[in-house]
Amino acid sequence: MISILRMPAVVSITGRSRMSIYRAVREGIFTRPVRIGMNAVGWPDYEVASLVAACVAGKTSNEVRELVVLLHEKRMTALDEVKWPSD
Repeated sequence: MISILRMPAVVSITGRSRMSIYRAVREGIFTRPVRIGMNAVGWPDYEVASLVAACVAGKTSNEVRELVVLLHEKRMTALDEVKWPSD
């Protein structure tokens, strides 16, 4: 099951400020948020966990950018992984 984390949770988990997270998004070293409402965005929990793990592992900015690309691509197949009630 995928959970969507709102900004306060992402700030708490990553240890970064809100501004730092949005700067990292612009620089391509953090995934873009997904829209979850008219005025609400969040991040899939597995993306945040992957980015934190990359940081802990000491990955370079270029390696993290590659990871971000892969995570954005995974969003396109996320529906394939959902177990629907009729399955």
